[in-house]
Amino acid sequence: MRVTVWNEGVHEQDPTMQVRYPKGMHGAIAGALRERLPGVEVRTATLADPGQGLPDEILDTTDVLLWWGHVAHDEVDDALVARVKERVLAGMGLIVLHSGHFSKIFISLMGTTCSLAWRNEGERELVWTVDPGHPIAEGVPQPIVIRQQEMYGEHFDIPQPDELVFISSFAGGEVFRSGVTYRRGRGKVFYFSPGDQDFPVYHQPEIQLVLANAVTWAAPPAERVLPAVSNPSAEWFLT
Repeated sequence: MRVTVWNEGVHEQDPTMQVRYPKGMHGAIAGALRERLPGVEVRTATLADPGQGLPDEILDTTDVLLWWGHVAHDEVDDALVARVKERVLAGMGLIVLHSGHFSKIFISLMGTTCSLAWRNEGERELVWTVDPGHPIAEGVPQPIVIRQQEMYGEHFDIPQPDELVFISSFAGGEVFRSGVTYRRGRGKVFYFSPGDQDFPVYHQPEIQLVLANAVTWAAPPAERVLPAVSNPSAEWFLT
């Protein structure tokens, strides 16, 4: 399996980020995936890289793409978004993280505004598993306790999820559909909200486990050769 962790890489320019994420959020995520999924090829990419990190040679060799974006959504080329969407529809898995709900690719795949309520005061978040039989929830404790996190709340303007895996509750009383799945074409899409740049959430083992499970779930099946389909002759309809 080949995994690409894409991060716009803008917040990493803030010196305070070096304390929380010395290798960037993408580096922390990629390191956790390498540890938890031995044998999986994991690479990172950012907006500043050639081809905005996702030239065709990278996309063509990516089975699962993880996407983190926040303040640079508009800087992502529409042509790149179209190519990523094409790959998802063809079978590439996509995992959209936190503020990526406002990314061009997620909005394009959902067909809605993907807006939500939010407040960033470093509140406690409890991530509750509501579908314990789902592969993404395998081994995940109930609940995941995140001591400080940005609050995301309803209403979350997304289509009805194919599967609701996690919901979150916050100290202020809000709830949020924090882990949802979709099928788009032949590809699987998972949105997972925990992971703000101001807090070291991606270092939590429970969060890392969810992401590793999600990568395994989203990976396309082994390539299959579909049987040839031939059109019947016109005579068949006349007999």
